[in-house]
Amino acid sequence: MTEYESFRKNLLSDPDVLKEYENNKAEYAIAMALIKARLASKMTQTDVAKKMHTSQAQVARLESGQHFPSIHSICKYAHAVNRKISLSISP
Repeated sequence: MTEYESFRKNLLSDPDVLKEYENNKAEYAIAMALIKARLASKMTQTDVAKKMHTSQAQVARLESGQHFPSIHSICKYAHAVNRKISLSISP
């Protein structure tokens, strides 16, 4: 188990933290998808910001998981990291 996985497991063992995590799971999933796409493209937040014509701080906010980014922002981000967007709704 990696250090991150161990930390995450320990953190989510707290019922209050787990409840808050579950309430914001979609935001975190979007943030993780953005970060994974950027890392797969071997880009920094600054690289992405330049291609999006925005600031590194804005890219960091998109990747923070603290809010839902707009579809427009996600499209710009995906274009900047040379990735396609796929949407799936599961039961």
